[in-house]
Amino acid sequence: MRKNNKKQNIIQLLLAIAIIVIVNYIAGYLYFRIDLTTDKRYTLSEQSKKVITSINDIVYIEIYLDGEMPIAFQRMRRSLAELMDEFRIIAGDNIKYTFINPSNSTDQSKRNAIYQELFDRGLNPTNVKDRDREGGVAEKILFPGAIVSYQGKEIPLNLLINNPGFSADVNLNNSIQTLEYNFIDAIRKLSTTQRKRIAFIEGQGELDEFQTGDITRELSGYYDIDRVTIKEFVNILEPYEAVIIAGPTELYTEKSKFIVDQYLMNGGKIIWFIDAVKVDKDSLSSGSITFALYNNANIDDQLFKYGVRVNPNVIQDLQCAIIPVNTAVAGTQPKFTPAPWIYYPLINAQGNHPVTRNLNLIKTEFPSVIDTVGQNPKIKKEIILSSSQNARILDVPVLISLDQVKDNIDPYAFNQSFQPIAVILDGEFESVFKNRIINEYIAGQEFNYLEKSVPTKMIVVSDADIIRNDVTTRVDGVFLSPLGYDRYTKQTYGNKDLVMNMVHYLVDKDGIINLRSREIKLRLLDKSVILNQRLKWQLINTIIPLLLIIIFAFVWNYLRRKKYS
Repeated sequence: MRKNNKKQNIIQLLLAIAIIVIVNYIAGYLYFRIDLTTDKRYTLSEQSKKVITSINDIVYIEIYLDGEMPIAFQRMRRSLAELMDEFRIIAGDNIKYTFINPSNSTDQSKRNAIYQELFDRGLNPTNVKDRDREGGVAEKILFPGAIVSYQGKEIPLNLLINNPGFSADVNLNNSIQTLEYNFIDAIRKLSTTQRKRIAFIEGQGELDEFQTGDITRELSGYYDIDRVTIKEFVNILEPYEAVIIAGPTELYTEKSKFIVDQYLMNGGKIIWFIDAVKVDKDSLSSGSITFALYNNANIDDQLFKYGVRVNPNVIQDLQCAIIPVNTAVAGTQPKFTPAPWIYYPLINAQGNHPVTRNLNLIKTEFPSVIDTVGQNPKIKKEIILSSSQNARILDVPVLISLDQVKDNIDPYAFNQSFQPIAVILDGEFESVFKNRIINEYIAGQEFNYLEKSVPTKMIVVSDADIIRNDVTTRVDGVFLSPLGYDRYTKQTYGNKDLVMNMVHYLVDKDGIINLRSREIKLRLLDKSVILNQRLKWQLINTIIPLLLIIIFAFVWNYLRRKKYS
């Protein structure tokens, strides 16, 4: 019997080993994972998988976030490592990544050279304070970003969101939420071979190529950009995925309106940046008095037909930008003092829409109120930008002077909260030329007129300055400031990211922009509770585990004695 048992045990052992080997061999060819987190933070979206599987060469990712860092940035590094591992599971050897510590060298000159190289390649540094090993506070330079390379091309990614309206923890969590979108967007940008076309419409006093130069340069990384004059040919906008109408100041002819209308009817996407009022900013900056007047571009009826109205008024907001004002006495040396300018509202993009989620403040100049009108059930209207809760509306004409910064502001007068400034319209639009004679517009041209559009989208913004960058003329040429950059406060607002998101949202058919709406819940400890109940929880965490172990030992001994006594 002993021999048989021994033989049987050997057979069972060998059988178990064989089963383990076979299971491991099969598992090597199968991919199976379960993400049990409520926000699915370890699961890539279908859009991301589609982009990653479409690449046919190696993507190299250098992440400059390594070494000794504050705990918050260590959490960001861990999230980056988890995301890269997810990429590699899907793409295999086509994704190669490495973490680099730019401060690894002990030679200060070498470190500075590395910092300068990263800055020249497009990565922005950030200063953080952290405790060193001896308990002191030390200031460190971090580059929370990455360089993505593909087939000889590279893109810098600055991964840290720095919105002054949020705390550091919230900014870091928002940065982690957008990691997947940032990397997928960069990979798509590098690997795309067929580029779509975008057009800026001109001919009616729109912002010129210099005033839209910075956003044009940014968009050209994704699309082919043209500037198109709409005067004669009805089909001139047909090749373009989307068109941008930026700040017209002259009257649109009926034929120009017809060209834009039929482009929309055929499924074209439009972004309207409309100034309902015009202000002479040059006179204002020189200290003169000016007026905000109605700006008639002859497109009010067209927008009204589509479902919106840009009102001829001005929004004042207590949440506003700072401008320098000469406060010196007349005849003395000029003395410029920063002062809030309530005509330049700073918009906090709220909500979870992919166009505006996690954006920095948006700088506006003399925006107007947008009303949604009409009862077309086939058009969905969604407001994506609004003033703060401390705003008020002034109807034009209105007198404007820099001396108004000296006036005492009554906060109770700013009681017209959350006035709409930008709205998205999505659905089937009706032509503004329905039941009108159109023969003169299409004479001599082959054209299929439509009275109703196919499903399409448009975005209407009541301030063209959102897309306008500052232009400085120098001896050596024309200098373009980055879009959203405030040369007085040295701060860059989120205007550029907003416009880029608008274009991506309209043009992107794969839904990659929707990754910006992904939410990873921030679970932070309440610091006030920690301070007030610190001793209590220290005792709970140290004494209760010991008591449980002692109780378990007594019960175990009791049961053991009872069983064997």
